[in-house]
Amino acid sequence: MRQIILSIVLSCLFVVLATFHFYWFLGGKWGLKKVIPTVDKQSELPTIPRLATGLVALLLTLFGFVYLLESEYLSFSVSSEILQWSSWFITSLFIVRAIGEFKFIGLFKKINDTEFAKADTLIFTPLCLIIALLGVLIHVLP
Repeated sequence: MRQIILSIVLSCLFVVLATFHFYWFLGGKWGLKKVIPTVDKQSELPTIPRLATGLVALLLTLFGFVYLLESEYLSFSVSSEILQWSSWFITSLFIVRAIGEFKFIGLFKKINDTEFAKADTLIFTPLCLIIALLGVLIHVLP
């Protein structure tokens, strides 16, 4: 039962994250200063290709779908091995994202005084850790 609840929670988180990315894909501007890394406070925001934003939105939607299947709330013909491998892969991605790339993103970032860096420290990295933890718990809880 715990795995079902955790899978549904993860699925909902991914739908919310996908919704933000679809919003930006469609041209929304709200929150962009906090979600795109910059070198310093004065730097112009780099332009992220819309295709990349759309791809991330689709992947996050797919991740939500994987966890709905994992919860068995949704039924679809997918082998349990592929489903389990997929959820471990997603968990691993978020562990790597939380660790970061040692400059702009994650626990060990060097640039800490930009709007993105502050949001990453307060919101994004902890969210990635929570997603990773929930992903692990789904597989290790009885």
